[in-house]
Order: sequence, then C-alpha cells, then structure tokens
Amino acid sequence: MQFQVINSPFNQEQADLLNRLLPTLTESQKIWLSGFLAASQPAPAPSGQQSVSVQTEQASPEPQREITILFGSQTGNAQGLAAKTKKTLEESGFTVSVSSMSDFKPNNLKKVQDLLIIVSTHGEGDPPDNALSFHEFLHGRRAPKLEGVRFSVLSLGDSSYEYFCQTGKEFDQRLEELGGSRLYPRVDCDLDYDEPAAEWAGGVLEALGKGGSGKKTESAPAVTQATESVYSRTNPFRAEVLENINLNGRGSKKETRHLELSLEGSGLTFEPGDSLGIFPENDPSLVDALIAEMNWNPEDKIRINKQGEERSIRDALLTHYEITVLTKPLIEQAAKLSSNEKLQELLKPENPGQLREYIEGRDLLDLIRDFVPWDLPAQEFAGILRKMPSRLYSIASSLAANPEEVHLTVGAVRYQAHGRDRNGVCSILCSERLEPGDTIPVYIQKNENFKLPKNPETPIIMVGPGTGIAPFRSFMQEREETGAEGKAWLFFGDQHFVTDFLYQTEWQRWLKDGVLTKMDVAFSRDLEEKVYVQHRMLEQSEELFQWLEEGAAVYICGDEKNMAHDVQNTLIEIIEKQGRMSREKAESYLAGLQQDKRYQRDVY
Repeated sequence: MQFQVINSPFNQEQADLLNRLLPTLTESQKIWLSGFLAASQPAPAPSGQQSVSVQTEQASPEPQREITILFGSQTGNAQGLAAKTKKTLEESGFTVSVSSMSDFKPNNLKKVQDLLIIVSTHGEGDPPDNALSFHEFLHGRRAPKLEGVRFSVLSLGDSSYEYFCQTGKEFDQRLEELGGSRLYPRVDCDLDYDEPAAEWAGGVLEALGKGGSGKKTESAPAVTQATESVYSRTNPFRAEVLENINLNGRGSKKETRHLELSLEGSGLTFEPGDSLGIFPENDPSLVDALIAEMNWNPEDKIRINKQGEERSIRDALLTHYEITVLTKPLIEQAAKLSSNEKLQELLKPENPGQLREYIEGRDLLDLIRDFVPWDLPAQEFAGILRKMPSRLYSIASSLAANPEEVHLTVGAVRYQAHGRDRNGVCSILCSERLEPGDTIPVYIQKNENFKLPKNPETPIIMVGPGTGIAPFRSFMQEREETGAEGKAWLFFGDQHFVTDFLYQTEWQRWLKDGVLTKMDVAFSRDLEEKVYVQHRMLEQSEELFQWLEEGAAVYICGDEKNMAHDVQNTLIEIIEKQGRMSREKAESYLAGLQQDKRYQRDVY
C-alpha cells in the first residue's frame, strides 16, 4: 500500500512518513494500530448540527497485567524457552519478568497476575534442582490461595521414562487446587520440544490477547531462537573432528574417548559448565536389520516432517528417527497398526509392570521381531517413530584456552540384554565410526546452573568420577587462563589407577603449578575393598567442612542414580558431624548452599 497526496487526506510530508513506516510493521502491530485509531475516533455529530472540534481527553487504557515466567531447568532447555517466550511476549507489548524458581521469593506469589511455568522433569519424576524449593513451597501448607491468578504450564520430559513430564503435571494440578484458572491448557513436550513449545507460546499469546490484558493478535509469532550465532539446536553446525583419542590404557575394561572438534567459522561460544549437543547417527547394521525384517526397499522415499521433506528409508532411519529406545507411547501406537494378540495383551492396564519390564533394554528391532507380522508400508510405520534426540555432553575445555575448539570426554556404552549386544548410539559412533576429518552436527547448550563462582577467589570443591571429570578440566583450563587465585580441590574416581586415570598428566601439572590445590583419588578395583569418591570425602571430613565454612562452592558431575545420590548423603553426613548439628539442620545447611549457588550438580 502506498499513500499518495492526490487520493488521500495527507500532505506530502505525512504521506512520505507513512510510506516509510508501514512496510516496517509486523502484522500484529498493524492490527493494534488499526484498533487504536478506530477507538480514538470522536462520535459523529447529530444530524443537522455543525460539527465542532473539541479537545477531549482520551480514556485511560485498562492497566495491563504483568506476566511472570518461572522456570525450573536442569540442563538449560527450560531456561532457554523461558527467555524466548519472554522475547515473544515483549514484542507484542506485554510486560514480562523471568526468574528461575530458586531465585523467586515464594511470598511474592500472591502478587502474581499471569503466571507461566516452564519446567523439566528430572530423573524418575523429580523436579530439577533449581525447582525443588519452590515445588516444596507450593505443595506445602504455606502456599497462598491464587484466586484471580491465570496460569499455564509448559512441561518438558522424556517419554521413555515412566513419569513423563511429572513435575509439570504436578505444578499444573497444584495451581488449580490453589484457585488459579488456566489461561491456556498445559502442553507436555517430549525430547523434540521445539514445535509444541512454539505452539504453546502462540496459544498463550492468543489467550492473553482475548483476555484483554494485552494487544490482540490474529496469529501468534513462533518462538524464535535468540543466539549470538546463526547455529542452534534447530540449525546445528557441522563441526570437524580434529582428534579422537582413547584415554584408557591397554588392558582397561573401559573405553573413554577424548574428542576435539573445530568450531571455526561457527560463531559459537560457550563458558565452562555448558554442554555440547550432538545429533548422532544410528548404527548402520541395526538400520539394515530393521529394513530387512520389514521387507522394505531401502531406497524408497518417505516424508519425514510436516514440511514434506523426503529422504530414503535408509537415510531416514540412520539420521532422523530414534530406533534404539522403546517408549509406552510408541508401543501404544504400534499396537494400533498390529493384529498381534500378544502385543495387545502387553498393554492391558491391569498389569502395567509387564510393559515396563518389556521396554527395559529392548529396541525397535526387538519389537518388530517379537510381534510379527508387520505388513506395513514404511511411511505408515515411520509415522509412529519419534525424532532422533540429541545427546548432551559436558564440555571438557575452555574457549579461552582453546579458541574455536570444543573438547568432549565420552564413555563408550556397550552391554548385553535379551540375548543381543547393545551399543550407545552416540558413544559408539564416536568410538568406532568417527575419524579426524569427519563432521558431526552440534550446538551449544547453555547451562546457567553449573557455573564457576563470579568471584575468582572463591574456593571450589569438584567431585567427578569417570567421565564426570569433563567439566572440571574446563574449570581448570579457565582458571589457569584467567589467573584465578581461589583454592581448588578435586575428588576423582575410576576403576584402576594405571589404566583409568583420565587426563592424569594434566591434573598433576595443575597440582605442581598451584592451579589445583588438592586432589584425592579413589580407584575402586585396585584394593580388596571397593573405595569410591564419597569414601575419600569422609576421610577428609574436617578439612572439607572447613572449606565450606570459608565459602567454598561444591560441584558434582556424573551418574545421578548412584554416585550423585551417595555423594549428597555423604555431604550431609559431614555437615552433620563436623557442624555438630541435627540431620534436619544439616539438610537445611546444604539447601542453603544450593540456594546461594554454592552447591551445583551436572548429573545424568
């Protein structure tokens, strides 16, 4: 549309201004502007009366409700979505505040007007670390009544776990119990969360407009990736492999790969404590076995997304679909495509344990072989598969020490289950099929919940057995580069000193140079009685507690189910004994450290 003086009520200067402005407006801005102009028109003069120009005062607009976004995030996904949602809402004229649940003062909840919860579920249905205290408060007796509060929940999870999106479901239910009203229905996201998260943000935006608390919009803009680089989770960078080395010595029962990847030309940056996401490829032999069992032509084309993108069946199974994990939703969808009575029996609700037992340790090839026949075209079968999720690895290097590079420490996963050899998808790609010169798609996953202290003089205590050592190598490289003077203490453990002391020469050099103050190691298979990192911590109870009293920050990285749980209990035991306090007070002491960001975990 072009305004011209000859057919408009505007003079040349006004027409020029309008013609410069209009092409820059978004659709929602145009809609709002047209509504504003219509609302500001004076009523027409009664017939027969001369129209008199009167200076009238505009009616004050209705006060706009403020939107509060609270996130609970373990790896950074929920936090990233919170930031994107804030940006989307602010672009539409809303006032928005964002906070992690751990930083939000619970007593302020009664002041909230519109509440958006974005939260992941951790482990077996647990809240992430920075949501624990808020979750406990909301489900406790001190939680306020929330009549008048509108809310919506975006829940992140993994459908291969029994308690899928449990934390989000609990928040959603509790907010309703407290009297809140749903602004928009809860959305539960699986690992491939981008599209449902964008739809949720759009639905919230539309509901806010209809509710009269902001500008109305006909179509909600999708949540966009806000990042310094053009590369992201939805647009990964293909990083070249520079080095791929086995860190374990000859004779070790373990294989741990040290990968060095080039980020040259990507614009990607990271800080110690962040993770690298990798989109791996499935094992070609497993893909070929699947295709053979289903009697498909590997070169036939199938559509892999809503946009109609096509790939060959083999390529789609190699790079796009997850085929090594069974989930309850997958088996439910498979049962609809099958006439096999045993498969229908597996899903009977009166015996949920049999489904859990079947899923454990099996993959798509097992499902196909166990419940024949499958006379299905590839397109129909592919429709029930979920997209290949990325794998996150703690970054093992400092960007300051290794410009335009990122290093990883990856343990190869191999085991037997149900009569077949099983392999980790990404770890075996790294150990067996990835050579220097090859490229893999990667992105940076920011993790604000695992960061070095802002004060370089703050002492740090690091507990990282096995591949949990990765982020602490990054910490040490960074502190060496920046000249940080705070004390540093490492607890490291593995199986054997001779073959499994990962990055041994580097740690010994940092000890010699004073970058690392103290190191305690536990090699569980070298002694008659197994010794783990928590045992070394107990041996150093007095000094460890003294470090805590001096303001030290504690970091734990590694396996959550066993190691991290044992280490946390050991910390509480040390605090209880050395601080001469009750168990309850010791737990409160540790919770205080967590609230002050002096107790951080990167667990998986």
